[in-house]
Amino acid sequence: MTTHASTAGQGVGPLLRAWREQRRVSQLELALRADSSARHISFVETGRSRPSEEMVLRLAEHLDVPVRERNALLLAAGYAPRYPETPLDDPALEALRAGIERLIGGYEPYPALVVDARYDVVAANRGVMALVDGVSAGLLEPPLNAMRLALHPEGLAPRIRNLRAWRGHLLEQMRRQIALHRSAPLRALYEEVSAYPVPAEDPAEEAAEPVPYFALPLRIEHEGRTLSFISSISTFNTPMDVTVAELAIETLLPADPATVKYLQEMSS
Repeated sequence: MTTHASTAGQGVGPLLRAWREQRRVSQLELALRADSSARHISFVETGRSRPSEEMVLRLAEHLDVPVRERNALLLAAGYAPRYPETPLDDPALEALRAGIERLIGGYEPYPALVVDARYDVVAANRGVMALVDGVSAGLLEPPLNAMRLALHPEGLAPRIRNLRAWRGHLLEQMRRQIALHRSAPLRALYEEVSAYPVPAEDPAEEAAEPVPYFALPLRIEHEGRTLSFISSISTFNTPMDVTVAELAIETLLPADPATVKYLQEMSS
């Protein structure tokens, strides 16, 4: 994955300044947060002062820099990366994998899946597999990608009853991730899925009974019924590994009693 490491030659100062400006934080505000001075922050950004390893990590913390990019900042400052990137199939992450499987299995019959930073699915429960039944076999070949699966014309898109609203939500989610991670592969995926054709709007199909949803629902057809879900995304708190930091657990919770009843009957 492309990160700030590819621009490490320009030094840590410009990289920190770019993150500060992206977060819309002034040098003085950052200095107050990091128990430093605006003068020192200015010297670091212009290359007049080399920050300590501790200072790089402290500034990254207060700028909410993702773990992968914190390693890039450390490299640009002349230090070794702090956070490992352990493959998910490594024996060291066996407990994590087992925990994830138990977690998403516990949500059944409701759909739940785990994706990485590029929205590749690393785990999914039976609720998800029931929803994707019937989509193009090519989209189900590894690595299965959640964004392609949702928005591709041969994927779930034709069955999503509020496709335009849900597509807008997913694309905005990707734009936020691109701004946060500045990932070239993620940008390429965005360009791909945003270019997928969108069917002409069918007012009768998009219309739904007014329901006081507390979040945008995913309304999807399954075997002649329209199911409604609310998406919830969870991440790991204070991760110390790049791989773990980039995992997200998405659960689709029923948004109405009819969906609850249908899923329970389907699983019985």
